[in-house]
Amino acid sequence: MDLKLLNEQGEAASTVSAPDTVFGRDFNEALVHQVVVAYQANARMGDRAQKGRDTVKHSTKKPWRQKGTGRARSGMTSSPIWRGGGRAFPNSPDENFSQKVNKKMYRAGIRSILSQLAREDRIAVVESFSFDTPKTKLAASKLKAMGLDSVLVITDVVDENTYLATRNLPHVAVVEPRYADPLSLVHYKKVLITKAAIAQFEEMLG
Repeated sequence: MDLKLLNEQGEAASTVSAPDTVFGRDFNEALVHQVVVAYQANARMGDRAQKGRDTVKHSTKKPWRQKGTGRARSGMTSSPIWRGGGRAFPNSPDENFSQKVNKKMYRAGIRSILSQLAREDRIAVVESFSFDTPKTKLAASKLKAMGLDSVLVITDVVDENTYLATRNLPHVAVVEPRYADPLSLVHYKKVLITKAAIAQFEEMLG
């Protein structure tokens, strides 16, 4: 698989040969969907709590007598069918939303995503991505000159200057290959990867 090598102006100067074992796989939509959903579910926290009929504030007095009114029997106002009553099956703060995806499936999903990005021309290569000074203005101007507004940059090493220069850009993320998650890969419009990061991907996923 040949990927475009971009210069500082965002123009395709040449091509770089990328391993087909990582960037030339068939797209498995079902696997990618499962991996992305599992990643989102595993990041979810059970931080919501609802009150059941035993914890909702209510009176224990019987609303009306058992017989003779023509209405249905009622014991107390905490019943789930009453307005202001407790939930029949309340959500608990310790809910576990995690989904298990084994390593083989996860790696296959990442390979499938990278291959599809390459086919859609949404992935490009640069020699390196770093800055001499931690200035956000420098990072913004560099990406603007390359015509990139929403981009995930995958570099072999994220130094302090690069991290500080890009952390305040709203539609830009800079990560190392080991931290490239499936959600970010499908979310950003463009993926920019360095030559050294390609070698790391081949070592991790090849």
